Amino acid sequence: MTQRLIMVRHGATTWSESGQHTGLTDLPLLPSGEEGARALRPLLERFDIAHVRSSPLQRARHTAELAGVTIDTIDPDLVEWDYGAVEGVSTAQMRERTGTDWSVWSDGVTPGDTPGETVEEVAARASRVLGAVADIDGDVLLFGHGQALRILTAVFLRTEPRFGAHLAFETGALGILGFHREDPVIEAWNLRS
Repeated sequence: MTQRLIMVRHGATTWSESGQHTGLTDLPLLPSGEEGARALRPLLERFDIAHVRSSPLQRARHTAELAGVTIDTIDPDLVEWDYGAVEGVSTAQMRERTGTDWSVWSDGVTPGDTPGETVEEVAARASRVLGAVADIDGDVLLFGHGQALRILTAVFLRTEPRFGAHLAFETGALGILGFHREDPVIEAWNLRS
């Protein structure tokens, strides 16, 4: 197999900088996030991109635009994890509230202004994205969000979705998924210009 998936996490936002869970809240990029997105342009020019998909949220779409990429498909399955009642709350705040070593990966979320999602529901969306691009000949570029792309990576690697907890994905960085013979692999991770 020759296809690679080049995943780009959007540039920095106020909440990504403060550590607040940012799921469906449609925050703009910070000036530093815009700068980081522009800095991706020369790196992305090295690839022979056959298809580009993006989350509908502005932080992902604007990252693509500033990186000089034209989006072919807006894919709602690429949105970030719906954090429900944890939206806008940091892990440190949740640990203080619960008095535990709370983690979104092991403890999950409860409904809030939105219903929230389980890790498995995010993984199901990731599977749909992978299915939608499986037959594309050439490199596929995906613009999305940290947690959802970490789960997508776990699904691609044919591991348990919670494996994504072990993959730190920085804002304004990219990861490359490909194949070694028939085995899915991570070719590169957290690349920047």
